[in-house]
Amino acid sequence: MTLVQLAQLQESEDKVEFKRGRNNFSYDGSGNGNQAERRKCIQGYIVALANEGGGRLIFGMEDEYPHVIVGTSFAEGSTGALEDRIYNDLEIRVHIEEIHEDNKRVLVFHIPGRPVGKLLKFDGVALMRIGESLRNMSDDEMYKVLSEQEPDFSARICEGLQQSDLDPTAITIMKRSYARKQNNSQFALLPDHQILSDLQLLIDGKLNYAALLLLGKKDVIDRFLPQAKTIWEFRYTDSQIPYDFREVVDDPLFIGIDRLWKLVNDKNGSVAIRNKAYIFKTNSFHEEIIREAILNAVAHRDYRITSEVVIKQFPKKIVISNPGGFPKGVTLQNILTVNSTPRSRRMAEVLEKTGLVERSGQGVDKIFAITLSEGKPAPSYEDSDDFQVTLRILADIEDGAFHMFLESFKDPERDDMPLFNVPEIVALYKIKNGQFADTGNYEILNGLEKRGVIVRSSGHTRRYSLAEAYHKLATGAERIGSRYVVAEVSAMMLALQSGKVSIGKLEDALQSSLNRNQIKYLLGKLIEDKTVISGGVGRGTWYALADPFNKLTGDTLVFEVVNSLRNTYDDTRS
Repeated sequence: MTLVQLAQLQESEDKVEFKRGRNNFSYDGSGNGNQAERRKCIQGYIVALANEGGGRLIFGMEDEYPHVIVGTSFAEGSTGALEDRIYNDLEIRVHIEEIHEDNKRVLVFHIPGRPVGKLLKFDGVALMRIGESLRNMSDDEMYKVLSEQEPDFSARICEGLQQSDLDPTAITIMKRSYARKQNNSQFALLPDHQILSDLQLLIDGKLNYAALLLLGKKDVIDRFLPQAKTIWEFRYTDSQIPYDFREVVDDPLFIGIDRLWKLVNDKNGSVAIRNKAYIFKTNSFHEEIIREAILNAVAHRDYRITSEVVIKQFPKKIVISNPGGFPKGVTLQNILTVNSTPRSRRMAEVLEKTGLVERSGQGVDKIFAITLSEGKPAPSYEDSDDFQVTLRILADIEDGAFHMFLESFKDPERDDMPLFNVPEIVALYKIKNGQFADTGNYEILNGLEKRGVIVRSSGHTRRYSLAEAYHKLATGAERIGSRYVVAEVSAMMLALQSGKVSIGKLEDALQSSLNRNQIKYLLGKLIEDKTVISGGVGRGTWYALADPFNKLTGDTLVFEVVNSLRNTYDDTRS
């Protein structure tokens, strides 16, 4: 928008506030003892405009209509820092635009609307604009806001969308998934219009936005809802800004979810879980977790916001962000205990009926349960705010003992049966971390106690700890028979992976775990077992990995060496 166009805006009609602010303007009203005047600051106007559904705050133009352009030097060279400050203080993402015309600079704050059912406050007060004043919002106005319910976007009729605009392959996938989930093969043979009607994607002969998002052809989705894309990016390091690979996935969801998982899985590495008699590899990122997280992001996002779901993948981390904050009633504190209502309920219901997601409100539980049971750090939503939900999933194993402890309860006769349900795993994780007061349902705890998974702490009726088997796994030395300690072998392999290494360099690399004599003793055993070779004489003696281990690095190297030695010496296997 040009300055001439801005000058024609009406403050009340166009939700805009003009301020002269040629050189400076109060950020938070500090130093002003009069409450009515103190709130006439940047924070106060942002809160009031956001409560009105969003708008613009403009510096460098006269307040009176028509708004004369006077220009401003306020925040020159520091708009980015100002955006950060606003976000840190109000948790609202405000974009500040600088417009230069005829040697005049005007600053435009683009302010988004408040979330549904939530008020923004300044000095603890919800503000609204009345004429030239910023007033306390009335009780009636606040009640209306707090009583708001988010409309189901996906149930809205998509005017102009025809059945011929739907992708036949996506429809076939949906029908097969529905038949499999409902255990009725006949569902796969139903006519298209019948299945669309049964799943409430076709209402009174008209298709809704759920049908568009789940089944629409790519060009049709782009025409009706161009923001309905998912962007996948891969970076080799956490610190780099440019991406190494990028794909924009704009397929209907019944096709796009498989494509997105393939993109993630093609870059999916592995991590090793080591404990006692066990060492094995597992994928860095679990398929069920990633699919559930992506589908949650799509079903819960706010389609009124013209930005996409973004997946940022790294070797040991995935970050998934979707536009729009948590659904009404969901917070960081209750995310595992409250049954959330997706913004696109109709779409979520179809995903549930076709088996693509857990029953409504249970997806986050599943993400947490699988991640924790693998011994990985808890998923984090801490970077989320009122305008964006961000899920961070880490790949590295945090507690291999916890994973092996849970695995020890598996029934060998029923290997396909889940070990523990979601509430049980979450409770066990909290107990492991000492969160006794927040483990929830005591019926769950009583059941775990009867199974011998947890024990009551001495002197406490409602305080528990994991059974002794966990503590033995967590603290016991991991051995290979009576000949090797796994931790020592692992450290030696990583120290030798770069090629020929002298005893002095090995001392430097292993000083925190082994002394010179221990290093020589361990090397002697590894040479006997043809895992390490040596050469040179005297001070020129070197050590290196034997073939084929010299072609491996990292966890893969450790995994192969330890398992090779176990095949020879491990007497702990059944």
